[in-house]
Amino acid sequence: MITQEPEFLPPALNLRGRLGRVVLLNCRNAGRALLILWEALLSLRFIFSKRSRGTVLHQLYVTGIKSLGVISVVAMFTGMILALQTGLELRKFGQEVNIGAAVMISMLREMGPFMTALILAASVGSAMAAELGTMTVSEEIAALEVMSIPPVRFLVMPRLAAMMVMTPILTFYACMLGVVGGAVVGLTQLGVSMPAYIDNATRWAANKDLYTGLFKAFVFGIMVTTISCYQGFATSEGAVGVGRATRRSVIISYLAILVVGYIITRLFYE
Repeated sequence: MITQEPEFLPPALNLRGRLGRVVLLNCRNAGRALLILWEALLSLRFIFSKRSRGTVLHQLYVTGIKSLGVISVVAMFTGMILALQTGLELRKFGQEVNIGAAVMISMLREMGPFMTALILAASVGSAMAAELGTMTVSEEIAALEVMSIPPVRFLVMPRLAAMMVMTPILTFYACMLGVVGGAVVGLTQLGVSMPAYIDNATRWAANKDLYTGLFKAFVFGIMVTTISCYQGFATSEGAVGVGRATRRSVIISYLAILVVGYIITRLFYE
């Protein structure tokens, strides 16, 4: 007796099937993004070639100089908020002088790399996804392949190099500006003198805190570039697809920054 398969799967099996398809799709996308990253890393040997030099300098300008304004404002007020909130609690115990160490360590370990990476993901990363997505739907990427120009080397490598260089530099700048903001709050609202603030900050902050923050920034720069460029290359369905790719690049970058940032902190401070 021949039995036919049911036309519709039971709800439990259907749910497991959809979950499995989502997992496989995400694994495939992650693998393709890693292949793009690997090809871009291999292409870094052409960074000083005549064709790539101008593009790399332009990306350094876009990533670094054009992001200074928003990073400056965010870093300053982040340090001020940290100093104010920490100082108000420490004042209850007569320890408000220790806000220098709290602000310095928080900015170096966590807030500096996180805030810088989130800003770059929202500004630079989204622009990457939109630009490459527009090129994909208008078949400019296909035209590059027809002309035997590697799209990853021509488009991804300069952006990756710029982010690898500028993200740690901007992170250090944000950390120092946040410490200055904390010093202003300590001096004007908490009665902590500038010499006492600086002495407390430099006494308790270690070189390991700085190295950890800069390493995080370096990793975040690579992740934001890889995710944004992959989303741009994977764009379809015209203008609607470009908007969808831009939104996905920012959301995935934010989630990756938070998760990987926690993992790095756990590894360095276990």
